[in-house]
Amino acid sequence: MSAQPLPGSLRSCPPVPGLFTLVLHTHLPWLAHHGRWPVGEEWLYQSWATAYLPLTRLLRRLSDEGRSHLLTLGVTPVVAAQLDDPYSLTGMHSWLANWQLRGQEAAVRRTTGGTGYAAPDALRAFGIREYEDAGRALEDFSSHWRHGGSPVLRQLIDADAIELLGGPLAHPFQPLLHPRLREFALREGLADAGQRFAHVPQGIWAPECAYAPGLERDYAAAGVRHFMVDGPTLHGDTALGRPVADTDVVAFGRDLVVSYRVWSPKSGYPGHAAYRDFHTYDHLTGLKPARVTGRAVPSQDKAAYEPDRADHAVDVHVADFVDAVRRRLASESERIGRPAHVVAAFDTELFGHWWHEGPVWLERVLRALPEAGVRVGTLSDAVEGGFVGAPVDLPPSSWGSGKDWQVWNGEQVSDLVRLNSEVVDTALAAVDKALTQHAAVGVPTPRDVVADQILREALLTVSSDWPFMVSKDTAAEYARYRAHLHAHATREIADALAAGRREHAERLAADWNRADGLFGALDARRLPR
Repeated sequence: MSAQPLPGSLRSCPPVPGLFTLVLHTHLPWLAHHGRWPVGEEWLYQSWATAYLPLTRLLRRLSDEGRSHLLTLGVTPVVAAQLDDPYSLTGMHSWLANWQLRGQEAAVRRTTGGTGYAAPDALRAFGIREYEDAGRALEDFSSHWRHGGSPVLRQLIDADAIELLGGPLAHPFQPLLHPRLREFALREGLADAGQRFAHVPQGIWAPECAYAPGLERDYAAAGVRHFMVDGPTLHGDTALGRPVADTDVVAFGRDLVVSYRVWSPKSGYPGHAAYRDFHTYDHLTGLKPARVTGRAVPSQDKAAYEPDRADHAVDVHVADFVDAVRRRLASESERIGRPAHVVAAFDTELFGHWWHEGPVWLERVLRALPEAGVRVGTLSDAVEGGFVGAPVDLPPSSWGSGKDWQVWNGEQVSDLVRLNSEVVDTALAAVDKALTQHAAVGVPTPRDVVADQILREALLTVSSDWPFMVSKDTAAEYARYRAHLHAHATREIADALAAGRREHAERLAADWNRADGLFGALDARRLPR
C-alpha cells in the first residue's frame, strides 16, 4: 500500500498547541505449552505475525529516518517472556512457514464456481499476496528476531524511537491482590524489563488500567513515575497528567474522544466495508480473503478483499484521525487556558491482528501528524514538558465495563475471586515455610526453586485475563481451565512441601516448570516478609 499525501487543508494548517501521545498496550496471557487451537499458542503466533512484526518493522523504518519519540509502548512481562522463549521462537518460525504454505495452497488451488471472496480468481490472487506477505514476514523474523524480542525492542528504546512501559509479572488485577504479592509482582516485573532491555521503565501500564486508592504509594516506592488510567477515572478531564494524592506519581488518562474515533465498543475504523473481515475464513487454508462488505452481510456473501480499495480507506481514516487530534488539542488548550496533552491509547493487537490494515494506518498517522502541525511525544516527554496539572484523588476504577471492577470481581466470576484468594494465601504460607527451612544464623538463605515455582504458578492463577475472558464470554471454558490448572499446580507443590516431602516437591516444581518456566529470574527470597 502506498501512502497518499494529506489533504491540502491539513498540510497547510498552522501548528496547534500542546502534545499528542500514542500509547500501545501489548499483552497476552502465557500461552506457550497450553493448547494450540482455537485458543492457545495460535493466538500468540497470529498476534506476533500480524501485529508485533509489522509494528517493530515500521518503527525501525521511522527510526532509520531519524524520527524519534514516536510513541509509548507498553510490553507486559508475560509477553516479553514469550517473545524471548526458545520454544515460542521455534513455534513462531514454524507458524510463519505454515502461513506461507497456506498461501501457496490458495494460490494454486483449482476450484470452480463460487462468488465474491470464494470466486476462483479472487482466491488465487489472494493466495499469491498471502504467500508473498508470509515470505516477507519469514525474512524479517529470521533477520531480526533470531535471538528473541528483547534485542528488537532494545534497539528501538536505545534509539529513542519509543518509551517503554512495564508492568507487574503475569498481569494481575492489582486492587484485588494481596499487598505482599502485589508489591512483589510489580518490583519483579520492572526488574524483568531491566534485565531484558537494559532499561528499567519509569512508567507502567497498570493491568486493566485498574486503580485503587493507595496504589500510587506502591508505585512511588517501586520507582514508577507515571501510569495509565482510563478517561473516566480522571472524571473525563484528561487534558493534563495529574499527580495522584500526595505523591509525585502522575496519572495519564486515555482521551476517549480521540481514542474512540479509532475503536470503541460500538464503532471505529476497522468496521469499514473495505477492510479485511476478521471473522470470515477460507476454511481449507484458514486464511481471511473477504472484506467487511457490510455489517449485516452474512459471511458467505462477503465480497473479495481488494487491497486498493482498502488503501484508499486507510488514507481517508488517516486524514480523519489527524483532523480529530488537531481539533481536540485546540479545543482542550482553549478550555484549560494552556497547551493541552491528548493521549490516545489502544491494545497493540488491534493493529494487524484484529485490524489487518492497522499497521499501515499507524505508520501513515505517525508521518502525517507532524506534517499537520501536531507535536508528537511520549508520556515521559509530557512530564518533562510540564503537561501536568494539579494533584487529584482518584476513585477505584478500571477501563472495563462500567469503568469499575465488575469484570474482575462481579457475581459472574465470584468463584475465581475466591479461588485467587485461597491460592494466594496458600502460596504465601508455603513460601514463608520453605524459606524458613533454610534460615540459619549468619548464613545467607539459598535460592529455593520450590518456592520460586509456587509463586510463579500463583501469579499465573491470578492473571486478570481469566476473569476477563469469563465475564466477556470469550473462551470462558479455556479461562476457567487455566485458572484452575495453575491453582492445582500451586496447591500440589505446596502440599508436598507441607507434608515434609521436600524431594517430591522439588520434582513437582521441576515438572511444572517445563510448561511454566517463564520469569527465570523470579526469586522468592525477594517476597516482602
